[in-house]
Amino acid sequence: MRKKFSASLVALSFVLTSSLTAVAQDANYSNKNALPEIGVVASDAISLDKEMIVGDAVMRQMRGQSPVISDPVLDEYLQDVGNRLVVHADNAKFPFEFFWVNNDAINAFAFFGGHIGVHTGLMRRAENESELASVLAHEISHVTQRHIARRMQAQQRSSPLALASLIGGVLIAMANPEAGIAAMQAGSAASAQMQIDYTRSNEQEADRIGIAMLARAGFDPNAAASFFSTMAEEYRMVSRPPARLLTHPLTETRIADARNRAGDYPRRYLPINKQFELAKARIKARYSFKADYAVEYFEAAVAQDVQRSKEASLYGLALAYMRAEKIEKAKDIMDELIAKDRGNLFYLDAMTDIYISLGEPLKAVEMLRPHVTHNPRNQVLALNQANAYISANKYEEAVSLLKDFLLVKKDYQLAHQLMSEAYQKSKRFSQMHQSKAEVYALYGAYNRAVDELQYAYNFAGDDHLEKQRIRARIKQFRDQEERLQRL
Repeated sequence: MRKKFSASLVALSFVLTSSLTAVAQDANYSNKNALPEIGVVASDAISLDKEMIVGDAVMRQMRGQSPVISDPVLDEYLQDVGNRLVVHADNAKFPFEFFWVNNDAINAFAFFGGHIGVHTGLMRRAENESELASVLAHEISHVTQRHIARRMQAQQRSSPLALASLIGGVLIAMANPEAGIAAMQAGSAASAQMQIDYTRSNEQEADRIGIAMLARAGFDPNAAASFFSTMAEEYRMVSRPPARLLTHPLTETRIADARNRAGDYPRRYLPINKQFELAKARIKARYSFKADYAVEYFEAAVAQDVQRSKEASLYGLALAYMRAEKIEKAKDIMDELIAKDRGNLFYLDAMTDIYISLGEPLKAVEMLRPHVTHNPRNQVLALNQANAYISANKYEEAVSLLKDFLLVKKDYQLAHQLMSEAYQKSKRFSQMHQSKAEVYALYGAYNRAVDELQYAYNFAGDDHLEKQRIRARIKQFRDQEERLQRL
């Protein structure tokens, strides 16, 4: 699901990324693998609880105004890779959320509360899963080392207003992105020289910790240096490098240092990762390429067998055919692929869309049923099954499945949108407006959310219990707004 592009929100993410790369080195290390006492250093600037509140606020705005992708298959894959790294991270104080931004630039960024965004352009250029993981490990290290909080602590020493300016800028940006960015930039201006002085040590710290994490998680530790080299080579002759190279400078010394650090760990020669190749093909077919070019590209890839994975080329071609409304051609390919790997989530997702496009959603329901029974809260399976139920006019079944799913993934936007659709088609208008309110709340649009709840209240009729629930939710939304204003 795509959203309207917002330059202001991309700029906001880059401001936050710049904050990550401008941090004081507040400890001396007894050896190259030692970690600083970051909790003590950062606690005076912003508490962990407050960091999570601010991170949640920024994430809500990003959902509403930036091209964040809501794609259960890609989300599942990225979160899986990220989780495999996080379990090997030190100082992970809260759950991490990894998400995609539909932008062809090579970039990734981290901000408050363990939120890490990855541009589709970065995935398109990564040669293997270890290279993708190397970027995630670097960003995870920024978060676990609390670099934003340490940056704020350093600013606070030079200006008492710096902390208020930086946090205030994030919050103002929820209502007025341009004003919010200006406030954040003003809050950073007082210590611009200090930012320059500490960028190198900050990046060295994230590189060092990230490469160690990469190795512990079973990825190739040399992937960081190889991806650094790929980025540096691609943009060597460009007058203005992309944002990631501006906020994460790639000097020859830094690349050499990454190679040297990787030498401390055993090199791993990993086989081609099928899931990585499928995710990369999906990004190309659905997000990076225009529809006509996607068909041309993947037809050539299948004919010439130039891709690292023939299955990924065929999968990409099937998705391209679906975009071009050549559904029967797509089905022929997917029938062949799924026969060899019936539990593959990429394939099950594509086959569900094909059956729905052919007007046969019950076939999708039956195909998914054993997988959903075994793993009912998997986002790919649950949301595809719910979509198939809605297409088959089985609205109660869809609602029941979605309610169960939202118990564990209460902030998953697509689930609330499907719930709203199911209620609308079944003419349950009070519940429909309540579901829409949850979607607006996920965008940080609390006033719009309250408006939807007031519509829901009017449709509740004589159901006093329902009205009581609606009033309680209105109060919760208003309390959330007030809590942000008190920060």
